[in-house]
Amino acid sequence: MADRHNRDIDRPLAPAPEPLKVSAIDAHAHLEIVTNTEPDSPEVAEVIADAAAAGIDRIVQVGYSAEQSKWCVRLAELYPKQVLAAVALHPNEAPIVSDLEADLAIISELAKHPRVRAIGETGLDYFRTPLELQEIQRESFRRHIQIAKDNKLALVIHDRDAHEDVLKVLEDVGAPDKTIFHCYSGDLEMAKYCAARGYVLSFAGTVTFKNAPALREAVKYVPDELLLVETDSPFLAPSPHRGALNTPAQIANIVRFIADERNVDPEHIAAVTSANTVRLFGSFE
Repeated sequence: MADRHNRDIDRPLAPAPEPLKVSAIDAHAHLEIVTNTEPDSPEVAEVIADAAAAGIDRIVQVGYSAEQSKWCVRLAELYPKQVLAAVALHPNEAPIVSDLEADLAIISELAKHPRVRAIGETGLDYFRTPLELQEIQRESFRRHIQIAKDNKLALVIHDRDAHEDVLKVLEDVGAPDKTIFHCYSGDLEMAKYCAARGYVLSFAGTVTFKNAPALREAVKYVPDELLLVETDSPFLAPSPHRGALNTPAQIANIVRFIADERNVDPEHIAAVTSANTVRLFGSFE
C-alpha cells in the first residue's frame, strides 16, 4: 500500500478556488497523506483553514489501515466541530496485512468511538489485487459490513474494477441502511441500480475529467437525496488542476461543476450534499 498512500511532495498544490456562497462538506478526505504529519500539526490546521476559506467547513476523514484509522480518530477528537472519522482496512490493505484478524479487531473497537461515524473505506479493488488474493478481499469486505451493521454506522465503499462483485456481496449479506459508494466510478445503469436500492453515490474530481462522460451521465441522474461530493484528497484534483495536490478546498470546484451538469445553482448542490452528509454521518458537533 505504500505506493498508493505516499504523498508526492513535488506535486504543486491545486490553486485556491473561489469561495462558495453556501458552505459545503468534503465527504471523503485523507489529510494525513496531504500533509505527512501528525493530526495536531500546523500543516493539518492550515489545510482545514484553507478549506473553510473556500466555504468547506466540515470534512469526513477516512481510514485505510488500522494505524491510519487511529490517526483519523485523533484528528476528529482535535477538531470536534469540523471533522468526523471513518475507519477501515482499504481493500488493497486487507490481503497483505500480517494479521488480518488483529487489524479487524482494532477497526471493530475504533467503531465504538463517538467521533467515528462510518466504516470505510472498505470494498473491492481488482485493479491492484491479483486473483489469488481477491477472496481475502471479499471476506474483509463482508466483515466490515458486519461491523457497520453492529454499530449502526454508514458503510463507505471503495469499488475499482469490481462493480459486479461489490453489488453481489451487498446483495448476499445485506447492505447497511446507509451505504455510500465513495468516488463513484460506475455508469448510468449502475447508478440506476444503486438508486433503486437507496445506495448513496459520492462524486469526486473524476467527474470533471474529459475521459469520464459516463460519470457525467450518472451525476445528472442521481436523485438529490442520494448525492454526495468529496475530494479523496490528496488524489484526483478536479480539472483543470488534474495532477495537482488535491485538498478539501477543491470541493468548491466540484460543486460548481456538478451544478452546471445538473442545471442548478451551486448553492443548491452545496446545501443538498451537506444535508445528506449530516443525515448519513450525523452532526459534527
